Amino acid sequence: MSKVEARKTDRQHRKSNNPNPQMVRRQHTKKRSRVALWLWLGLGSIGAFSAAAGAFLAVSLTSAPLQQRTLSAADEAFFKQNGREAFSRNLLQVPEVSQPVNILLLGIKTNISDVKNSNGKERKKTGYDAEVDSLDGLSDTIMLLRFDPMTKRTTFMGIPRDTKIERTGRGTEKINAVDQESGPAAAALEVSKILGGVKIDRYIRVNNLGVAKLVDELGGVTVTVPKDIKYQDDSQHFYVNLKAGKQHLDGMKLLGLLRYRHDANGDIGRMQRQQMVVKALLEQSLNPMTITRIPQLFTVIQHQVDTNLTVEELLALGGFSMQNGKSKMQMLMMPGDYNGDGKHGTSYWLADQKGIQNMMARYFDHGQISLEQTNAENLRVNIQDTSHFPDATARLIKRLNKAGYQNVHLDNNLKIKEDLPTTQFIAQKGNPIVAEGLASLLGFGEVKVDSSGSLYSDVTIKLGRDWLQKEQDYKSLNQTVN
Repeated sequence: MSKVEARKTDRQHRKSNNPNPQMVRRQHTKKRSRVALWLWLGLGSIGAFSAAAGAFLAVSLTSAPLQQRTLSAADEAFFKQNGREAFSRNLLQVPEVSQPVNILLLGIKTNISDVKNSNGKERKKTGYDAEVDSLDGLSDTIMLLRFDPMTKRTTFMGIPRDTKIERTGRGTEKINAVDQESGPAAAALEVSKILGGVKIDRYIRVNNLGVAKLVDELGGVTVTVPKDIKYQDDSQHFYVNLKAGKQHLDGMKLLGLLRYRHDANGDIGRMQRQQMVVKALLEQSLNPMTITRIPQLFTVIQHQVDTNLTVEELLALGGFSMQNGKSKMQMLMMPGDYNGDGKHGTSYWLADQKGIQNMMARYFDHGQISLEQTNAENLRVNIQDTSHFPDATARLIKRLNKAGYQNVHLDNNLKIKEDLPTTQFIAQKGNPIVAEGLASLLGFGEVKVDSSGSLYSDVTIKLGRDWLQKEQDYKSLNQTVN
């Protein structure tokens, strides 16, 4: 080989081992893009959550930064019984829920008259507003929440504030007074007793007006107001004027929706709306943009919340909710009925212990399910027609009667047009088996465990547009056969 050919071969060899710099940069850029894409897809939510977690930890100087009430040793022991002192663990530096946990949520309505040593001078001097910042009032909202990593579900059970209880040394009273009289551990104990002894691991108390501040900080929340609501109470400075339909509400308007109870269903109707709002708030909050604002939200609500949840536990619950989302939420109402209309003596909500036993066994892994009524002829089915198509409900009732369901009624309380695309079979009393049976029989719709249906129904059918399509297909088939 000549020297010229040797030099040419050497240049080609060097070129093959040292490619064009621009090509190298393009290849590296593509590689980095692919890596970044996979990191974003696989770890994006964890990254956002971790960043928020770090910021949250930075502003939290104690293990339970939102705890305002000092618990006695006995009260502390109550929440740490049965070996469930900790329910979270760190996974790749991100706390996660490691075992099922039950948390009592109390929404407090505080009146100035409820607060000790409250005066206008204090508010002007320190910025402390008793109505917003105090937690000395009655429990307007009572819910037991369960976060279960085994089923990956979040369950909410509403306990009516008028629930009748018998307290040692105090006699008969309503359950909404217990926290104000004796504190969160006593309230948790009474809730546990009425629910058959289920364990309660932690508590959260929040001032209702604090909820309004949080909603404003989130930019409002979108809900469906079930009907026109207008009410004025000058003595409590309570005013609400809302039109029916889907709308975006600010904090004070949402609070009006939460507090209103002057209709046929009274407190139970209010509790249904409260659960709807809690669900809407969670759904709207479960996104990376909100998660990254945890420190800011923490600053807004720190004076309106009292909880014995630690920083790690709060972050674990946030991560659990973000990961599992709204499709894994179940809304329940404690079974029971009123003892009267309140016109002749005190009105109490009387617990249905058999119904409670079945709910606790099915959704809280506590106890066993007893015999349930599942015969078609004995089930109460209510229909809420959101399609408002002529004769739609009449044809459905006829179809159900023919299949053996004789206790079927049209709920005339629903006045708005929701325009629901998919029919919902709502297991109002928490038994999904009977709702699934109806959905299977009719061949359309979706089953939901919810308490937003007709109060005394076993199953509420919220009729959507898919029923109309099903009917048209059914008619076409009959015409072809005949």
